[in-house]
Amino acid sequence: MLTRRLFLVCAALLAVSSWAVRPAAAQSADPGATAFIQKLGNETVATFSNKSLSRDQAVQRFRSLLYQGFDVPYIGRWVLGRYWNSATQQQHDEYQKLFEQLIVTTYADRFVEYSGETFRITGSRPEGESDTMVTTQIVRPNGPPVNVDWRVRKRDGTYKIIDVVVEGVSMGVTQRQEFASVISQNGGQVQGLIQALRQKVGQRG
Repeated sequence: MLTRRLFLVCAALLAVSSWAVRPAAAQSADPGATAFIQKLGNETVATFSNKSLSRDQAVQRFRSLLYQGFDVPYIGRWVLGRYWNSATQQQHDEYQKLFEQLIVTTYADRFVEYSGETFRITGSRPEGESDTMVTTQIVRPNGPPVNVDWRVRKRDGTYKIIDVVVEGVSMGVTQRQEFASVISQNGGQVQGLIQALRQKVGQRG
């Protein structure tokens, strides 16, 4: 369900080794959003450059990083789309838990396999009424750079990433379409997606 492209983005966050910041693309862009992405990168490289971490330690560190940088509850609800309203509270709770576990279990093992990707901040611009898009390039040792935009929202004085756009493709929209397809294949029932997520993260129930 989660694409290799999204992994490349996440892996780059965990492999930041340099930052080349240019002036923001628009004067009204929130400079705090760019500073947030830079700080997050500095913290992740300090955490995940330690190759002595065990898998369990990496999982725990990633989970902490995930909630520090991403608005996981918001993303999970948005990705479920219109089906959120038809789900029960019990389904909401299990789905959100599984959504987090899906991300963690999919990428925890891969984070320690960092192969040299770095990224640089190239600018920022306002997006919508309250968001800022921080634009970056992922630099790969073998291959052309990848353009990645991070949609950052400020709420109650706190910055959170709510979407990642890779080469013009929204990862949130992509995940939403994939989940909708799974639900559709299961008669429009959210429980079908929950069962698929259980299997994906190795759970039973």
